[in-house]
Amino acid sequence: MPDLGVYLLGRRPEPVPWEERWVRWPDFRLPADPAQLRAALLEVWGRSAVERVELACHGGTGRTGTALACLAVLDGVPPAEAVGFVRAHYRPRAVETPGQRRFVARFTPR
Repeated sequence: MPDLGVYLLGRRPEPVPWEERWVRWPDFRLPADPAQLRAALLEVWGRSAVERVELACHGGTGRTGTALACLAVLDGVPPAEAVGFVRAHYRPRAVETPGQRRFVARFTPR
């Protein structure tokens, strides 16, 4: 069981018995509030060093891949290389849409 779950979904998820955050993010699109996503990812990045965190959407490819690529940027991977990094280490088709790829390319560590 995670200590924190961050759910990247178009609709509010069902309640879970652990701490959770919901980032409104419709499938194949971008987050409704990029600042909210950044805050959630900063929390995931910080807490994952000592706690179990879960970062998920429904399919685990587009939104999750995009968020993982943004986490890679937070950890020092250049934005231009982050999608390739996630595809090599997570899923070959992660970050599904051109808009998601542009979002990662424009994502900055701070």
